[in-house]
Amino acid sequence: MNTWLQVVIAAVFEVGWVIGLKHAASPFEWIMTIICIVVSFYLMIHASGKLPVGTVYAVFVGLGTAGTVTADMVFFGEPVQIIKLLLIALLLTGVMGLKLVSGNKEADV
Repeated sequence: MNTWLQVVIAAVFEVGWVIGLKHAASPFEWIMTIICIVVSFYLMIHASGKLPVGTVYAVFVGLGTAGTVTADMVFFGEPVQIIKLLLIALLLTGVMGLKLVSGNKEADV
């Protein structure tokens, strides 16, 4: 699997566990939250073995933050504010910039 794709998938699972920590109410929801934590950190740690750790962490946290804020607005009624959307766009621009300037250590990265 492409290493950058692992980072993106890890960030998606991060959004899942962050939402789970706030909203989980049943044993099933807590189990799903724990699964999201495990998958998220496994993929991030695995990607860190092939890519620069600082870049992986910054991209992971940036995408996770953007995803969590977006999920709050879409699924949980958090008010949509233009400043939030602009800041998410700025954050994602920084994440894409980090990916572009980081050196590839292997061909499939």
